[in-house]
Amino acid sequence: MFETLTLATDLRGVATLTLNRPDKHNTLSAQMIEELTQAAHQLGADPAVRVVVLTGAGTSFCAGGDLTWMKAQIEADAETRRAGATALALMLQALDTLPKPLIGRVQGQAYGGGVGMMAVCDLCIGVPEAKFGLTETKLGLIPATISPYVVARMGAAAARRHFLSARLFDAAEAHRIGLLSQIVTAADLDAAVEAEVAPFLQCAPGAVADSKALVAMLAPPLDRALIDATIDRLVARWESLESAEGIAAFLGKRKPSWAV
Repeated sequence: MFETLTLATDLRGVATLTLNRPDKHNTLSAQMIEELTQAAHQLGADPAVRVVVLTGAGTSFCAGGDLTWMKAQIEADAETRRAGATALALMLQALDTLPKPLIGRVQGQAYGGGVGMMAVCDLCIGVPEAKFGLTETKLGLIPATISPYVVARMGAAAARRHFLSARLFDAAEAHRIGLLSQIVTAADLDAAVEAEVAPFLQCAPGAVADSKALVAMLAPPLDRALIDATIDRLVARWESLESAEGIAAFLGKRKPSWAV
């Protein structure tokens, strides 16, 4: 059914959704964004699914947006750019509002949109070797559509530091600012995920879904107006000279004009 993902559900109703572009470090292409949205709706509507585990194939969890896809957005007409930004925003919303517990199994690095994928999980468990970063400003971009979820997870103070500087950070800092709930060795990762899965299977599925919705209701509102505002900001960045230069420099393996 999917080309960029794999999906398997065990007899208990534990679904494992795997980003499956290991050769591209599981970067978010247009096809993966579409398939993730489809998978989120499918899992949310399936009464047999009790818990969802989100992970990546290979050495990376998700290294952010596919730069070839982003370059195409920059070069496209305004309508196509807005459609691309909207698809990304609605994919994140679909995962964030999934009426099932969503556990991130972070087996490797996560950058940019990959950090956004972590932020829409209810909890994440990662390995100590993993590196993280909100690297958009190095490319002349901003972490627009992921920002409501990332700021909600790490707080404004940490977001200011990481959004602005694009600095990389380690698992210990990811844990300190709330991106990771737990750090375990790679050998212990599956057991740690299972330890988080097990309690959910003792709870009433409807009550779990309603509790998740209750938390969302009590949190600062994330409505369509806010989502549209983040889309506007991403589209504006894609239209900037900086983003064209930043992505061209990255693909050309050179420094962008602003780097010293």
